[in-house]
Amino acid sequence: MQLFDVYPLMNVTPEKASGVYLWDNKDQKYLDLYGGHAVISIGHSHPHYVQRISEQLNKIGFYSNSVQIPLQNEMATKLGALSGYESYNLFLCNSGAEANENALKLASFETGKPGVIAFHGAFHGRTSGAVAITDNKKIVAPFNSGHKVFFEALGDLEAVEQRLKGGEIAAVIIEGIQGVNGIQVAESGFLTGLSTLTKKYGAKLILDEVQSGYGRTGKFFAHQWEEALSPDLITIAKGMGNGFPIGGVLIHPDIEAKYGLLGTTFGGNHLACAAGLAVLEVLEEEKLMANADTLGEFLMRELKDGFPEIPAIRGKGLMIGFDLTEEAAGYRSELISKHHIFTGSAASKNTIRILPPLCVKQEELQLFLKSFREVINSRKTK
Repeated sequence: MQLFDVYPLMNVTPEKASGVYLWDNKDQKYLDLYGGHAVISIGHSHPHYVQRISEQLNKIGFYSNSVQIPLQNEMATKLGALSGYESYNLFLCNSGAEANENALKLASFETGKPGVIAFHGAFHGRTSGAVAITDNKKIVAPFNSGHKVFFEALGDLEAVEQRLKGGEIAAVIIEGIQGVNGIQVAESGFLTGLSTLTKKYGAKLILDEVQSGYGRTGKFFAHQWEEALSPDLITIAKGMGNGFPIGGVLIHPDIEAKYGLLGTTFGGNHLACAAGLAVLEVLEEEKLMANADTLGEFLMRELKDGFPEIPAIRGKGLMIGFDLTEEAAGYRSELISKHHIFTGSAASKNTIRILPPLCVKQEELQLFLKSFREVINSRKTK
């Protein structure tokens, strides 16, 4: 049997990792400025993370949600305290797509309505409902096409209100910052405007913080850069487990829990909660959100001031996207092959994404800047 060939693979085989570095099967060292799709939040193989999971595995690794799992309550308490959402409730699952599926179901259960507003350029996952609210027709199978989803332009509050006036919208879902679409940041006030409109017309606001959450932007959630915003539902995953599969939904206290309303076999298992708690503990103890804020500002400033070849730079904290005047694949390939630095692609072929572990240091970003300048110069001479 062979693997189902659906991934375009880099010619790298990582065998070990630590902090912001990977080593391949030839013992070549790589600087990881992509974090495996923004998943590695506290750094590869963090000692506290490894210890937490190992100790838990020696006790009990898994049982289903048919028994009491105190680690779930411990995690909910810690997450509430760090995120500022102490009054919310937490549903644990396995991935960002599953989190978004459950948020959509809750919104529809609560409102009794079928419709959803999403935004052009959105990416919310690859399960059925998540695919339907993702703006990429290439991944929408006929099976996924029965959902009532309306796509509006990011920033267009008037279009959203006109759609809400129709009375069939259960939820408006939006990423804190659009990730796959090249780090697109909504203009200031747009998220607050959505909150006002959803309350006015009886819909629920879902903030997808799967990629933009867990300290990546310098605040716990990207939407917290806007004041006085309390989404009805917040979805999380990626950096939540630092590589261990875990996801969740933060649920406004006004939404009532009922037995059997949601469910999952693996969500919130003992190992997942041990991993999730380790991430929260390290985020707090090592002040990684502040590090993301400070070093994100440094990197964006250096890119703006030192690289006139870059026409556009976007982002917050260590969630940065920048455009080139030509396709970025050759630049990314040269960064890997000659300088041994991982960066990320985006929906736009001209965009490079920077999503490093939040423990990255300034000297490591300076190494990237030096290497990227060398790549640009080398390509000018070709």
